[in-house]
Amino acid sequence: MSNPGSELSDNPDGSSLKDKIFLSGLALFAEYGLNGARMEQIAEKAGTTKRMVVYHFKTKENLYLLVLEYVYTQIRASEKQLSLDDMPPVEALVQLVETTFDYHTDHPDYIRIICMENMQRGRFMQQSALLRQVNRSALELLETILERGKARQLFNPTVNARDLHRLISSFSFHYVANSYTFTLLFEEGADEQAQRQHYRKMAVQVALRYTCP
Repeated sequence: MSNPGSELSDNPDGSSLKDKIFLSGLALFAEYGLNGARMEQIAEKAGTTKRMVVYHFKTKENLYLLVLEYVYTQIRASEKQLSLDDMPPVEALVQLVETTFDYHTDHPDYIRIICMENMQRGRFMQQSALLRQVNRSALELLETILERGKARQLFNPTVNARDLHRLISSFSFHYVANSYTFTLLFEEGADEQAQRQHYRKMAVQVALRYTCP
């Protein structure tokens, strides 16, 4: 499959039919997965016909790959907007952890799309050169923070960006992906906002304890 990343604007806002179809696809793929979402459903939710979905995106698989590229592009874009180079390294790391945790919590469809792709063993991600390019910035951002912190002897010299990214991502991802089961088993009746703030703070503490000497 050819790279479809150029077929859609970076920030679809629903103002055009193509954007409406795309956002409809995102919502339905997040809800039902690639196999469960039907072209007719996507068209109906967008207020159009299956023929127009095919006209704009050719196949359901092509649309899904665009959605997968989009959700990754958006989280990486949110990280780049933080201006972390202007902050002291520890403060920059705290800001990145908090922003990552909040982004995951505020974008559950992102989590569901990634879960679906993992259930498919990364089959569509393997077809996208764009995803490899876009996601390099996640490690580059952390590498810059770690280099500045290590130079000032604030961070453990053995910590690398890949491992730290996995740690931050894992904590943030689990909070959303397992929210229903974890809450029902261990936190039924708990205040949702209080729990969010508790785990957000915990994510920062875990990242700092792992990174700092």
